[in-house]
Amino acid sequence: MTAKILIVDDEPAQQQLLRYNIEKAGYDILLADNGKDALIIIEEVKPDLIILDWMIPEASGIDVCHELRSRPETRLLPILMVSARGEEGDRALGLDSGADDYITKPFSPRELVSRIKALLRRSRPTLLQDKLEFQGLELNPETMRVTRNGDDIHLGAREFKLLSLLIERPERVFSRDQLLDLVWGHGVYVEERTVDVHMSRLRRALNKRADGGPDRPDMIRTVRGAGYALTKKD
Repeated sequence: MTAKILIVDDEPAQQQLLRYNIEKAGYDILLADNGKDALIIIEEVKPDLIILDWMIPEASGIDVCHELRSRPETRLLPILMVSARGEEGDRALGLDSGADDYITKPFSPRELVSRIKALLRRSRPTLLQDKLEFQGLELNPETMRVTRNGDDIHLGAREFKLLSLLIERPERVFSRDQLLDLVWGHGVYVEERTVDVHMSRLRRALNKRADGGPDRPDMIRTVRGAGYALTKKD
């Protein structure tokens, strides 16, 4: 899985410099040169991280931050704010508006890529790791292979995406609305019951033994009225 990074900058030279260095690091790039277009792209494409210049037309970087943090589906979207404004008060304002990190121009491409990796490591570890492991469960994002205690688990595409989210943040409860947005996409009309159906399929696949023995302990916890979480089992 390759992370999609949206660069929001209205200076063509800076935009292309960022694009070159970030693509070189192995990421897919999306571009926007104003705040209004950035919000449209974010809603339609759902990038994994945003590099956001403070001084952009239509809506400033600060305005875009506030808007993204007010929406449930983008509340946790990593934002790296870029600005020529290096005063302590400016940095504080950028971070207080919702940016996860703040970097001042001029900066080295190496530092920028390091900060991108740090943000992705916290928000979407599956994008940076060869595999994720939890309680004998292993998921490989590149090969889409899942095993439990060494046995192969065969999953459909939706079930794989659901498990990817759950295993990224064990014990965290995801609501049905969050799962719909993250797996099916924001703005796509799907009934909440659909999440329950796919979660039941995921449960069966994880718990059933290939040798026909008794089912394994259920690792998916249902929180009534809240959602689902991947939890430890003794």
